[in-house]
Amino acid sequence: KILELREDAQSIRRQAQYYDRMVNTNLRQQREREDLMRRRRVRKNNYGGDMSQQDVNNLTDEASSLSQSQYMVGDLIGSGEATLTGLRQQREKLRGVNRLLFDIGNKVGLSNATMRIIERRDVTDAYLVFAGM
Repeated sequence: KILELREDAQSIRRQAQYYDRMVNTNLRQQREREDLMRRRRVRKNNYGGDMSQQDVNNLTDEASSLSQSQYMVGDLIGSGEATLTGLRQQREKLRGVNRLLFDIGNKVGLSNATMRIIERRDVTDAYLVFAGM
């Protein structure tokens, strides 16, 4: 019971951290978007003539912002790859556990019908997990 409560608390803590990260990311993205749009409006108002130092600074800032965005997308892709790798490893471990349970069930004398019910439950659980994603 205590272990379940600890796992629940850890899960809730992870969800809160994820939510905080998403909120902060969205706020930062909105600020950057507004900043870029403001620069674009200023640039449209100043069309024609030579580029001023402010225009050059704005373009430099825009380039650094795009570079930072590219870096963040790379991090996101890396995080996704790590998550998929972890899920693959978990699947392999669970397959081993599944085989072990079937062996134990056969030794204990569970019927084939009971084993099929357990297998169907596993498939149903997998569908629920994928539907929840």
